Amino acid sequence: MEELLTSLRSVEFLDSTVLDWALFLGATLVLFLTLRLMFRVLERRVGSLSQKTSTVLDDLIAAALESTQTWALFVASIWGGARFLDLGKAESYFDFGLLIALTIQVALWANRMVSAYIIFYTDAKKEENPGAVSAIQGMSFIARLVIWSVALLLVIDNLGYDVTALVAGLGISGIAVALALQNILGDLFASLSIVLDKPFVIGDFIIVGDLLGVVERIGLKTTRVRSLSGEQLIFSNSDLLNSRVRNFKRMQERRIPFNFGVIYQTTPKQLESIPPKIKEIIKGIENTRFDRAHFKGFGESSYDFEVVYYVLTADYAQYMDIQQAINLAICRWFAEAGIEFAYPTRTLFINREEG
Repeated sequence: MEELLTSLRSVEFLDSTVLDWALFLGATLVLFLTLRLMFRVLERRVGSLSQKTSTVLDDLIAAALESTQTWALFVASIWGGARFLDLGKAESYFDFGLLIALTIQVALWANRMVSAYIIFYTDAKKEENPGAVSAIQGMSFIARLVIWSVALLLVIDNLGYDVTALVAGLGISGIAVALALQNILGDLFASLSIVLDKPFVIGDFIIVGDLLGVVERIGLKTTRVRSLSGEQLIFSNSDLLNSRVRNFKRMQERRIPFNFGVIYQTTPKQLESIPPKIKEIIKGIENTRFDRAHFKGFGESSYDFEVVYYVLTADYAQYMDIQQAINLAICRWFAEAGIEFAYPTRTLFINREEG
């Protein structure tokens, strides 16, 4: 055995003995199998954990581990086994090969995590907010572009080239492109702001200035709103963020004030009976909360009353049904009580002089 080892040490190939090459091959094989087994076990453990939890982080890690490349593990194993060889100047090539492999593998992990998050977000939000899905998908392209750009710059830098000038050139070019596309980029980031901040979502009824309608779609550049008269209104996302948007879908209750008047021939007793009766009528209707009813003042041709109540729902149709029920109940009671609604009238007094 000692003679065999001595003979293996005495024979050289490419500045390393046959024994060194044998150790290199053995170490490479052991490292490859160990790394392969380790990532397989880690992938199964994390994958099993991700199915038991509702968080997205373990899902992203599991997806990243699935994208681990066999060739990257093999390159890392060769680099580790090469420690037994006398490589001389060639050692830098092994280091560079390992760096490239790791850079590409990390970029693949990051890219896969972005893709996994898009899938997760799409499944979670496609029913709730389809516009958010399209915006996130558009932003994922920018994220992937950044990932692979950084990976490319790292590789070029380790090749020995000065990337400072390249980065400066790309920066100047990026500024020029950004200035040329500032409106488009503004709408793109406004879309992302709408998705994250959620001032409105698909299905919300909004008013922007003197325009109003139901949100149909939130895109990368524009938001589509269907107006009450049927036509589609198209707003740029940046204009929407710069405007005052009234979102009626977020309304939890609706405050309703209304006024009416009765004729001046109404007696004081009848006037006193009106506010309590209005209160009784409103309290008898479901989904309402009475606030107040008052004899407000004296109009040109009427005693004026003001009533305020709340509708405990944001549904406009239900509000109109409630207001109709209140109006009909007031009309029926006025007819029973002999009280008349006022309407614009004028009384003319003519003074006739004799002679």
